[in-house]
Amino acid sequence: MNKWLSLRRWKQTFSRVSVLLRHPQVSARDKLVFLIPVALYWVLPDVLVPIPFMPIDDIVVTMLAANWFARWMERKYDIH
Repeated sequence: MNKWLSLRRWKQTFSRVSVLLRHPQVSARDKLVFLIPVALYWVLPDVLVPIPFMPIDDIVVTMLAANWFARWMERKYDIH
């Protein structure tokens, strides 16, 4: 199976994000850089999406943002 589609990989990514969002060393500003765009993407109307009210694109964007955030914060704060 493709490593990008592995459920175990995404479970680990969201686990890492959860730890980082609660980590005292990670600044509130850095946490908001992840949380605000993802939250806005979920709540703003899907005007340009061909299938409205289907959260497929929301899930994909959240997954990609979570992976980016986890890698960035772990490098920035040297958290493993």
